[in-house]
Order: sequence, then C-alpha cells, then structure tokens
Amino acid sequence: MESLIKYVQDEFVTKKDLPEFSAGDTITVYYEIKEGQKTRTQFFRGVVIQKRGTGSSQTFTIRKMSGTVGVERIFPVNLPAIQKIEINKRGSVRRARIFYFRELTGKKARIKEAKRA
Repeated sequence: MESLIKYVQDEFVTKKDLPEFSAGDTITVYYEIKEGQKTRTQFFRGVVIQKRGTGSSQTFTIRKMSGTVGVERIFPVNLPAIQKIEINKRGSVRRARIFYFRELTGKKARIKEAKRA
C-alpha cells in the first residue's frame, strides 16, 4: 500500500524548483491569494522554524513578528499557490527544529549569519 501511495505521489504531484533552505534561514515566500474574481500576490517573510515530512507531503514553518505578536505559517512545499521563494539570509543554528526561538525576544532573538558559500 505504501509503495502505491509513493508511486502516485511521484507520478502525479508536480515538483517545484525551490531553492534549498533549512531551519534558521530568513526567507520570503511569494504566494497567490484569490479574493472573489481577483488574484493578487502576497509575501510572507520570516525565519524558518522547521521543515518536516518527505516527498510531496513535505511542509515548512515560517515565523515572523508582526508588531509584538509572533505569527507562524505552515506552507506545504508543493502548494500550487507558491510562486517563488527568496532566501534573504542564511542562518547558523545547531538544530533542525528551532522551537526555542518562540520564547526569545529582543536581541536574544537574533540568529547568527552562516558562513556558507
């Protein structure tokens, strides 16, 4: 049964060409919103908290501060509404899921920039 599900996902789900990013990176996701008859592009810029799942069911969580309130959004990697993803800054963190980032405020909430090429 699992091989059948994997086969269907590989054959019928369209793969997107997205850049490689990981937890700690600051990215901007441009996605399409439909309001009635009109469609417009909106962006969500924040720090990647986690990437989870494999294949077509993979998702990533982005966190940003809107005033004093933290806002998190979960995006499926294969969401058809995603137009593009820009990597603004590469972050250097030691964990794959940085949930501790939720409790940090002020200068403690900064992430060191990675020295990647």
